[in-house]
Amino acid sequence: MKHLLKLSDLSTEEIFGILNLADQLKYERKNNIRHHHLEGKKLGMIFQKSSTRTRVSFEVGMYELGGYALFLSDRDLQIGRGEPIKDTVRVLSRYLDGIMIRTFAQQDVEDLAAYGSIPIINGLTDYCHPCQVLADLMTIREYKGSLKGLKLCFVGDGNNMANSLIVGGLKTGMEVSVACPDHYRPDADILARGFATGRLTVTSDIKAAAKDADVLYTDVWASMGQEAEKAEREKVFRSYCVDSDLLSVAKPDAMVLHCLPAHRGEEITDEVFESHATEIFDEAENRLHAQKAVLVKLLK
Repeated sequence: MKHLLKLSDLSTEEIFGILNLADQLKYERKNNIRHHHLEGKKLGMIFQKSSTRTRVSFEVGMYELGGYALFLSDRDLQIGRGEPIKDTVRVLSRYLDGIMIRTFAQQDVEDLAAYGSIPIINGLTDYCHPCQVLADLMTIREYKGSLKGLKLCFVGDGNNMANSLIVGGLKTGMEVSVACPDHYRPDADILARGFATGRLTVTSDIKAAAKDADVLYTDVWASMGQEAEKAEREKVFRSYCVDSDLLSVAKPDAMVLHCLPAHRGEEITDEVFESHATEIFDEAENRLHAQKAVLVKLLK
C-alpha cells in the first residue's frame, strides 16, 4: 500500500489491516495511551472543496500521532493560478512526508501519485470517498461484530459515496443493494465489477433494495458542485427518503448511517436521524480513527 487513491486499489487484507489498526488506535486514544507513530512527520492538506469532518479529523489525527498538518486551500497554492499539478506535487514532495487532497477530479489525485514521490491520500473526489467508507466499515463492524454476510443498502444518488460503498462492501464480504433513479446510477465500471460478484443489486424500487437490510445508508441528493441542479434533484429524489416506513422493511435491528452533513426532511427524516444519532455520530468519530490508521500505514 503506497497510496490511498480509491478502495479498488486495496486488497481485502489491506482494508482489514486498516480497520484493525483503527480499532487499536481508538482503544489507545480512549485509554490515554500515547501513540506518536508519526513524530516529526508533515502532512500537506490540499482543499479545493470545503470540509468540516475531513479537515478537523486529519488535522487532529496528525497532532495525536505526533506529526504536523499544514492546511493548503487552492487560494494558497499556485494550483489556483494555473500551475500544473504535476509541478506542484514535485515541489511539495521535497517539503512534506505525505499529501491529503479533497478535490473534484479523480485524475488530480492520480496525477499527484504519478508525479510525486510521497504517499497521496484521497480525502474526497467526485468519483469516490475512500476515507469515509473505511470509517463506515469500521462502524458497522463495531455494531455488528463482523461484515461478511451483512446486507448494506444505499439509498439516493449514485454518487461518490455509492461508488465507494459498493467497492468497500463487496471487498469485505457484504451484499450490497443500491436504490436510485435510473438516470442517477453509480459508475458503470464499478457496477460491472460489482455485478460480476453476484452480490450487488441496483434498482429504482427503494423498498425492494431495503428489504432485510442490516444497514441503511443515505447521502444528500445534491453534492458540492451540483447546487445548480438542486431544484431538479429534489423532484427526482423525493421518494428516495430513509423514513420509518422504509425502516420497517429492513431488519428489526438495522443500523442507519449518513456521511453528513444531513438535510433532514429530504434524504432522511428527523425522526429516523435522531433515533439513530448514536450510530451516525460514532460513524463521524470513526473518521478520525480510520484516517489515523491510514496515515500510520502510509507515513510510518
